[in-house]
Amino acid sequence: MLATTGERVLLAGCGDVGQRVARLLRALGHEIYALRRHPPADRDDGIRWLAGDLTAPATLGQLPAGITRLVYLPAPGARERAAYEAVFLHGLRGLLDRLDGRRLARVVFVSSSAVYGEREGHWVDEDTPTAPHGFNGAVLLEAERWLATQPLPATVLRLAGLYGPGRLQLIERLRAGQAAVPRDAPHWANRIHVDDAATAIVHLLQLPDPRPLYLGVDDTPLPLHVLYDHLATLVGAPPPPQGAGPAGVGSKRLSNARLRASGWAPRWPDAREGYAAVLREER
Repeated sequence: MLATTGERVLLAGCGDVGQRVARLLRALGHEIYALRRHPPADRDDGIRWLAGDLTAPATLGQLPAGITRLVYLPAPGARERAAYEAVFLHGLRGLLDRLDGRRLARVVFVSSSAVYGEREGHWVDEDTPTAPHGFNGAVLLEAERWLATQPLPATVLRLAGLYGPGRLQLIERLRAGQAAVPRDAPHWANRIHVDDAATAIVHLLQLPDPRPLYLGVDDTPLPLHVLYDHLATLVGAPPPPQGAGPAGVGSKRLSNARLRASGWAPRWPDAREGYAAVLREER
């Protein structure tokens, strides 16, 4: 378990999910450092912001001494292979070189279910062989494997598709009639609310003896047309027409059984309920 107080936690990359993690950890009484390229101007949040670019080690300056927990969850600067390699491969190695590994009691690396590729609708868990379709999954998998070779207590959390406040691009596409779904053969969708992703990360930081790998996803994989039709009804849009499934994602049903067995539970076990709550908040 995390100590009641006194842990020094570094969040490497601190966007939407990271700030939710930071708030949860602050509420537990821990000292939180957050590293990002451009820290927010309003810093009256109890977080100790650090300006620096993980892809440019010279910008990191002097990192705080005595960091005991690290959460690695940066966002690449562009959706291209070189940007992913810069942050998830070179950035991770460069940051760990600058931290005192003897003090690190836990590293949580936030990865993606993109490492699995196409599974033709079958169930996927932590023991399922990886076969990434795209460069993003391939680079993340390489980073996971490198981290596993290091003499550090590291845990990987592979997140499903995130949704939540400020993440309503799908809703806007449905309203604009720009979404399509395969209806003749189900394409399975997997989601997790950003708040549940944050609680999963904090949970793994607190586990006394976590497994090396977990899947972060809600309880309810859904055929894409079931999810899209439900969301269209919520916002008064017509059901999306027949079309191809999302490119490079693959159809699979992700299982959160291992994460649930460790003591975590999602607040939003079904994305249909989670999206409805987000839409109520937006209104």
